[in-house]
Formats: sequence, structure tokens, C-alpha cells
Amino acid sequence: MTKKTNMKPVYIDYLNAFDIDSLALTDAEILGAIEKSLTAQGNNQTVIEPRVHLEPDASFNGHFNVLRGYVAPLNLAGVKIVGDFVDNYKRNYPSEFGVLNLFDPRTGVPLAIIDATAITDMRTGAITALGAKHLARKNSKILGHIGARGTAYWNVRLLNHLYDFDEIRVHSRRPESRETFAEKLSNDLGKKIVVTDDWRSCVEGADIIVEASRLPSPEPMLKTEWIKQGAFVVPYGTMSAVELSLTDIMDKLVVDDWGQCKAGKFGSLRAHVEAGKLSEKTLHAELGQIVAGHKSGRENDGETILFWHRGLSLSDIALGHAMLEKAKTANIGQRLRFA
Repeated sequence: MTKKTNMKPVYIDYLNAFDIDSLALTDAEILGAIEKSLTAQGNNQTVIEPRVHLEPDASFNGHFNVLRGYVAPLNLAGVKIVGDFVDNYKRNYPSEFGVLNLFDPRTGVPLAIIDATAITDMRTGAITALGAKHLARKNSKILGHIGARGTAYWNVRLLNHLYDFDEIRVHSRRPESRETFAEKLSNDLGKKIVVTDDWRSCVEGADIIVEASRLPSPEPMLKTEWIKQGAFVVPYGTMSAVELSLTDIMDKLVVDDWGQCKAGKFGSLRAHVEAGKLSEKTLHAELGQIVAGHKSGRENDGETILFWHRGLSLSDIALGHAMLEKAKTANIGQRLRFA
């Protein structure tokens, strides 16, 4: 298309990884941004397109996720592309690299390009924490966390922001990974972190259990019998690490978006959907419906509740928007001429 000489110049806001570090979003700012997007979703003010995947080659041991959405209260549409490559640690890379593009939903004009690697980690942790805010017991004191992937840090940090745990247990497959993870958490949270050598000692008896493992193929590592009554369980590994019986002990099954959870190749409860254990009939609610006040969250301490989240484009858009707003105030980032 030939550019018309009288067209208003188009500029794109650009935030790289260093800019995002400089913003130093607080825990409250992250949670606040994501909670607004969940409220919009619960009030039917959003559009979520099911994620799609690109697998370049099976030997690469990874894939790309493409997430698309629209958040009406923010007047933004967005597309995020994030890679998820299990062997990246061998190259001293995070497992996930991402880019978020934001657009004017009325004209299609591009508005921003943002490094979405940190966004992916932060918003995933925020969804986990906000799920706990509405679905875990208020007096939860023990956290058991499986996995030390990029999102794991923000799971623990934001959950601890809400609950100030008496005990935090962590485990991952590689000893060097779990030890490094625990050391960072201990330094940042100012409390002792218990490193466990196995899954059972990490999760048995915990009030909140998060399973964010990096299995190469589905394997039932998390046993249903280890889950105590009244616990809040968040399994979201790409490959399932739970037993088919896990949903049988739950009083409520909650997801972030049923459209994404009921289809696709990956996900911790894929087998449960295929077996009919998680369906429109057995699903209690989407988290956005609970946050917006349209469905109930936890109703008593005896309820055992599961929350499965696949990751929402809405969360990426909302957190990207919050970063852009703070960047403008702090004069951080760059503006690029597009047209």
C-alpha cells in the first residue's frame, strides 16, 4: 500500500527487557492489572481467541503459543507469540521468550511492541495468586510448589504477597535448579525456603499446591492421595503430571477460560477433558466469573478446589497496558516511527 502524504504519522511504543526491569512493577500493581482483566472477562467485555501452536520440529523439544484477545475497557487488542522450549536451560536461556503486540481495535493501528518474557511469567503468577485469593482457604500457611521454570518465581512471590506463608516447599527435577530457585526466593522474600528431594514431601499436607513441572511426556507424578481435604490445587504443566482420579476428590473445578481448556493438544487436564471428568457439566466456573461476582468462590474451609489455567491473552494485554502507562510516567522506553 502506498503511504498517503497526508496520513498522520504512526508511532509504536517499544519496551525491551531492560525497560521492563527498570519499571519495577510492584506485586500490587501486577495483581491489580490482572484482576481488572479478569473482571472484564467475567462481565463479557472481552474477546478470547483460542490459542494456536506452531511446532517447527519435534526434535527441538518445544513449540510456539500464539494468543489473541481484546479487552474493551482498555480499548486494546493484542497478539502474543511465546516460545516454550524445554532444553533452553542448556543454552543458559529461559524456557520462554515472548513478544506482545498491541493494536487499536477500531483501526488496526499498531500501538506497541513489548518484550513479553517477563509479562508471561508475571501474569501467570498473578493468575495463580488471584485464583488462590478467591479459592484457597484464607488461613493457608503451607505452600508446596513443584517446578522452577520461569513462571514459578512469580507463582511463589505473588502467593506469598497474599498469604505470608509459614512454610514454602519447592521441588524440581534437577537439584541445581531447585537449589538456585530456593536461594533466590529466600533472598527476595526474606524467609527460609524448604527444598525437597521428591514430589510427595513437597505437596503432602500443603494448603496450596502448585504443579508447574516440565515433563517431556504425560506421567502421573502428583498422587491424588497426597492432597488433603480443603486444599487448593493448581496444576498447569504443559504435560500432565496428575492422576486421572484428581478431579474426583474436588468440590469445585475452576478454569481461566473453558474455550481454551476444552480443546488443544497440551495441558495438565487434557486427559480429564477427554474422559468427560472435566466438562461443561462438571465445571463450576471460570475465574473471571468469580472475580466479577457472578459465581461463588470458596464457600467453606472444607472444600477441596482445583484451578486449571492455560494462560489468557487478556492477562498479557492488561499487564502490557499497565507497563506502558507506568513507562510513560517514568519516561522509560522508546518510540519507533512505523508509518
